Amino acid sequence: MTDYALEVEGLTKRFGGKPAVQDVSFKAACGEITGFLGPNGAGKTTTLRMSLGVISPDQGTARLFGQAPDAAGMDRVGFLPEERGVYRKMTAESVIVFFARLKGVPAGEARRRAAVMLERFGLADAAKKKIKELSKGMAQKVQIISAIVHEPDFVILDEPFSGLDPVNQSLLEQVIREQAEAGRTVLFSTHVMEHAERLCNRIILMARGRKVFDGTVDEALAQVPRQVTLGAPEGEPMESVLSGFGDLERTGVEADGAVVWRLTLKPGADAQQVLRACVEAGLKLTRFEPRRPHLHDAFVALVGEEGARDLDAPELSEA
Repeated sequence: MTDYALEVEGLTKRFGGKPAVQDVSFKAACGEITGFLGPNGAGKTTTLRMSLGVISPDQGTARLFGQAPDAAGMDRVGFLPEERGVYRKMTAESVIVFFARLKGVPAGEARRRAAVMLERFGLADAAKKKIKELSKGMAQKVQIISAIVHEPDFVILDEPFSGLDPVNQSLLEQVIREQAEAGRTVLFSTHVMEHAERLCNRIILMARGRKVFDGTVDEALAQVPRQVTLGAPEGEPMESVLSGFGDLERTGVEADGAVVWRLTLKPGADAQQVLRACVEAGLKLTRFEPRRPHLHDAFVALVGEEGARDLDAPELSEA
């Protein structure tokens, strides 16, 4: 037995002499939700393919359940590839049953699970429709079901939220939580940070083919300097009271004439200390708004605006 569903060490891959993935190492712990995050083109899909033995690395190794990826290990995996593709002339139900049978689920049980999951995903009325008759979003939900219908120990989803509208993105988040609550390991890649921020126990951030961060969401957010937005009438001695807490910048004037300031806190300072200092100094504040950092901010802090340019741009389609 191993504590990790997936362990990769030093994975490197070049295409046409150009590096796509460079010396990437990480582990996906059993029973956890791990987010594999980064802009489009960061090397996420290539890394996942090498991890499962779909393509061979130029350097490095991957272990699936403690062993080199093989057929027995893959039977315990549910994989949603980035390239969507199901048999267009088959019905939604028959596609799901087919993939369940490939993973060893008996025919009767495969049909029962297909019916339950089609209902769960709001597709019961589409069970007998051919894939070519479904919308893009509906077809994607069929493929997601096909990846998890055999109740795998390890679920790997490559950009699963792309192509889903906000309602179905929320449904998929709940399904991912349910997979983890059932004791399964989940690893999903995405370029939309908000999904990972809500779901993940651990995240790996990728940029330009390299891993730039590996840790918890809280550890990632700790990379971001905290900020506080303040408002006060013109003439209040903001600089003299607050300059010791960090970098203070005047950013504008509101309609009522109050001046707006942004305070970027230095390490060790917190918003409550700032508020206490304002009260003790008798400042007449019109605004006091601590800004909660997000994973997008953490990524920008780690790689810069240019490296994070393609983040948080979800592709939407009809349900």
